[in-house]
Amino acid sequence: MNDATTSNDIRLREGSSIAQRLVVAGSAAAVALCFTPGLFTHDALEMIISVVALLAGAAFVGVVMMTPAVVWIITPDEILIGRQRPFGKLQTRTVPKDDILGLQVPGSKTARARFQLAFTLASGERLTSPPLTDVTHVRDTVARIAAQFEVPDVESPINPLDASNPEMRLGDPVEPFSQRDIRIAALIAVALSAAPYAYRLWRGLPPQWIDYTLLPLGVIAAFGVYRFANLVTGAFWIVREGDIRVERLWGNGTPRADHIEGHDVKTITIERRGRSEDEHCIVAIRLQSGRRFRSPRIGSRNEARAVGAEIVRRLRIGAEANQI
Repeated sequence: MNDATTSNDIRLREGSSIAQRLVVAGSAAAVALCFTPGLFTHDALEMIISVVALLAGAAFVGVVMMTPAVVWIITPDEILIGRQRPFGKLQTRTVPKDDILGLQVPGSKTARARFQLAFTLASGERLTSPPLTDVTHVRDTVARIAAQFEVPDVESPINPLDASNPEMRLGDPVEPFSQRDIRIAALIAVALSAAPYAYRLWRGLPPQWIDYTLLPLGVIAAFGVYRFANLVTGAFWIVREGDIRVERLWGNGTPRADHIEGHDVKTITIERRGRSEDEHCIVAIRLQSGRRFRSPRIGSRNEARAVGAEIVRRLRIGAEANQI
């Protein structure tokens, strides 16, 4: 549910649905059950490993299933907080406007464009909300809440993805690896490939064909590291009115820049790069020429959608290309 709606209420939500929890818990239980055959062996080590795996799986399933879902509804006069564990009763709490003395907006340690509301109450208690979904309007949302609760001196959060910025910045500026680090990585690749060959010679054993095969592979890997290491430094997006500047590095460390304009875009979508839709979603753009550009990691699917919607607005991308 979005944090900015057509009404005067702001709604924030945190926690997975019961269906999502069951899928994750079932997968963890299936992995843990794969270790059960070790319980019926006479090997003490295998039995210990199986018991540890089963206990870890049970603990993981318990954490997934017992983590509560939290919903905040921020109205002009109060905050309504609902908390519910799977298959449990809904617990509610109301925080009146007069109980709120302070408001801060701490950033997240895991996602730089994730913000939460931290309210200080008259009792000294500190309440932290679920993350703001629309990360492109954090400043407006915070200013609105501070005004309606009459909280003074609220520091405006530093948000690189805020729509009020002339330039939205996704990721960090790219910098080449130092030549020292590249040489060390290349030497490690050679050393790892030569280690089996050297070990067999040290033990007085004749090298096998795989030992000879690893030697040239290590040289090729070292050359690849030396020549193309800077290609893995990622990209830095600067979203402006009318275009996106995508900064990257060539393999030798020299900078390169591409520009994306609205009429060049064939499709713009949200993709998941990783295991979790809560942390690893990005904006993907396919051009009319067939080239694809993937943004740095943004965060959850809702956060990525908010950024994608702002990109659509700034580049004036047509509805036929918008697949967010």
